[in-house]
Amino acid sequence: MINRLEASTFMLRVVLGISFFVHGLDKFQGGIGNVAGWFDSIGLPGGFAYVVALVELVGGLAMVLGLGTRIVAAFISLLMVGAIFKVKLAAGFLNGYELDLAFLAIAVFLAINGSKMLAVDQMISNWKENRSENNQAV
Repeated sequence: MINRLEASTFMLRVVLGISFFVHGLDKFQGGIGNVAGWFDSIGLPGGFAYVVALVELVGGLAMVLGLGTRIVAAFISLLMVGAIFKVKLAAGFLNGYELDLAFLAIAVFLAINGSKMLAVDQMISNWKENRSENNQAV
């Protein structure tokens, strides 16, 4: 029987992961140098654009796979706090930071709770547990 909470958490993990993967991919495809220039223009080091894009791209993919979900979610939470306060807050809630706030809430939830359903982390953990039990039985 499927646990409804875990199924819902899985859905949040996959949607957030895809969303961030696409955002990171867009930064690289659109010209990461342009993004770095924009970061410079708002008072952030341009090199930070590469860090953000990598967290989004690699972290998004890892989150979809369920690999390091809690850690990736914590990094995404930090990115969202930065985006809200550095860029979006001045625009207001509507057409400003509402989506970032939703992403932040989902990321904090995942950072606290994790997500085990169809997660690589869980599969590795189960494999290690089974291997340990088999070794003890011998």
